[in-house]
Amino acid sequence: MLARKSIIPEEFSLPGLASRIHRKPVFRDRVNKARFIAKSGSCNLAHKNIREQGRFLQDVFTTLVDLKWRFTLVIFTMTFLCSWLLFAMCWWLVAFAHGDLVPNRTSGIEQCVTNVKSFTSAFLFSIEVQVTIGFGHRMITEQCPTAIAVLIFQNIAGLIINAIMLGCIFMKTAQSHRRAETLIFSRNAVIAVRNNRLCFMTRVGDLRKSMIIGAAVRLQVVRKTTTPEGEVIPIHQIDVQTESAAASNSIFLLAPLIICHTINKESPLYDLSAMELQCSDLEVIVILEGVVETTGITTQARTSYVTEEIQWGHRFVPIVTEEDGVYSVDYSKFGNTVKVATPRCSARELDEKPSILIQTLQKSELSHQNSLRKRNSMRRNNSMRNGGGSSGTMRRNNSALTVPKVQFLTPEAVGQNIAVT
Repeated sequence: MLARKSIIPEEFSLPGLASRIHRKPVFRDRVNKARFIAKSGSCNLAHKNIREQGRFLQDVFTTLVDLKWRFTLVIFTMTFLCSWLLFAMCWWLVAFAHGDLVPNRTSGIEQCVTNVKSFTSAFLFSIEVQVTIGFGHRMITEQCPTAIAVLIFQNIAGLIINAIMLGCIFMKTAQSHRRAETLIFSRNAVIAVRNNRLCFMTRVGDLRKSMIIGAAVRLQVVRKTTTPEGEVIPIHQIDVQTESAAASNSIFLLAPLIICHTINKESPLYDLSAMELQCSDLEVIVILEGVVETTGITTQARTSYVTEEIQWGHRFVPIVTEEDGVYSVDYSKFGNTVKVATPRCSARELDEKPSILIQTLQKSELSHQNSLRKRNSMRRNNSMRNGGGSSGTMRRNNSALTVPKVQFLTPEAVGQNIAVT
């Protein structure tokens, strides 16, 4: 049985009308995504199923430096103890082979090592040789060439162990990330208008007086992308150019600086509005690196900002002031921001319609003037409530402080006034 045709034409039916209605974009709630770089600068990355574990043993020194302190101290202690025990066994074997451990030994035959009569005394002699203590009670004689060879090998082995272990401890105490603890970043990043363009800004600073030589700042945007061929890139890193220097991005980090990125056509933030930014899953990574002035070691400090930590329409407050001929920095206001007039649209829309910026600034100026008027009226009402005598004085003062009206004249009017005079 055929379906009966509807009397209403298809273009006027409910599905047809709904298809022609302009729908506003619906923004879904952003799913909490794990950040790639933590606020402290550590990488949130776990290595699993590494089959070639032997590669780490090929670079033993770097492996020891990368270990945690508790493992390093255990290895440091066990290395020396094992070497002392190993050579103590060698000295005990030398004494045993020479017959020095026999209780009823002939007095005319000298020992290889004097006063080595047990494994305990051999262990003490091994420590004395390797650490070069030399108490004087136990010493080697000329009777055993084997003992002389063991002495040489133990000295060489002790020097190698000392060099590796002490070098490892020194490198762990002088690691570059220790200097990065005094390189700080603002808790939040901001997006505001600077020089009539939307800009992404963050603040960096150095708490030490010793400077970072050749300091450079790099910005990267990390997000999940899909290529036109359907390939999914879970961590797509996009380099972002800063305003400091187009070539090297080098900065002079004498005082806290605001790192600015102009959102232009090459920026990955170009098509994002304030609402779309909150719903996106991107992460902005800030990398500051340079050479430590006192040690000459290259250091690197990192942090990142997810969308919840990017404040749209805010600006950092000034923290550098001049007091008694000296510039002072108030670090208590390092991450403080204030609200400023900023369009909520994307940078692309702002480039296509520059009038949006003008309208936003005009609205901000009007609201600022209205707030000033309300504040002045409240002060006037409060002063009038305090007393009538003070009100007369206030009126006289207000009349004296009134701003004279300015009359704008056209060029024709100016010429007529000159002719009359």
